Amino acid sequence: MIDSGFLDAAGGRLEYSRWGPGGRADGPPLVLLHEGLGCVSMWRDWPAALARATGREVFAYSRFGYGGSSPAELPRPLDFMTREARAVLPRVLAEAGIAEAPVLVGHSDGGTIALLSAASAEVPLGGVVTLAAHAFNEPRCIEGIEAARDAYRDGSLRERLSRHHGEGTDHTFRGWCDAWLAPEFEHWSIEEDLPGVDVPLLVVQGRNDAYGTLRQVEVIADRTAGPARTLVLDDCGHSPHRDQARATTAAVARFVEAL
Repeated sequence: MIDSGFLDAAGGRLEYSRWGPGGRADGPPLVLLHEGLGCVSMWRDWPAALARATGREVFAYSRFGYGGSSPAELPRPLDFMTREARAVLPRVLAEAGIAEAPVLVGHSDGGTIALLSAASAEVPLGGVVTLAAHAFNEPRCIEGIEAARDAYRDGSLRERLSRHHGEGTDHTFRGWCDAWLAPEFEHWSIEEDLPGVDVPLLVVQGRNDAYGTLRQVEVIADRTAGPARTLVLDDCGHSPHRDQARATTAAVARFVEAL
């Protein structure tokens, strides 16, 4: 790891970490955007592996309401991912000194934020990698979140999340779960934004993803305007970078090299 700490952006304090490739970085950095219950520490050792494999610096931050970052206001507005992409992410990149066109690598909600960022063109991007991103809400996603709600209430999920979110764990979980399960969110979609994504794109999803069907991959690849590659992984759930770390890392490295 190169360094970690906090930066002030968009009216609050956000934790971040940077990883280096072990030598001179070759090209603009990769920026990791975490899942709906994630944070910097939940990327575990993947950022370091990604930096080595791609030869690029990797930067990650925890969004408001996650990890050690400032709390978010609840309930979250139903356009919270759009607001992150258009209002927060550009300020984070500017505060972090990331001036060259980075590659956004987003997991789940983070993948959706990456797509919305590319569509908004608020900042120039070199490309986007999505890992189990959502383009629209669907019954499998709702069922998966309901199962997570039950596991949080009755199982060990709260304890496991508290290792990363500390005293703010309940705040973090409510912000995510309540937004996705809100009745008004049932028909949420970013499909109308996808034609604005004209940068190179790698769309990755596990065949056994409990939060989305492969229709998500089809819609993202078909409706974006830039060149899109897809990768569907067997024996893989909602976290390709953990469930199939080697294959996912290799695919991202090939994608970045082609850029």
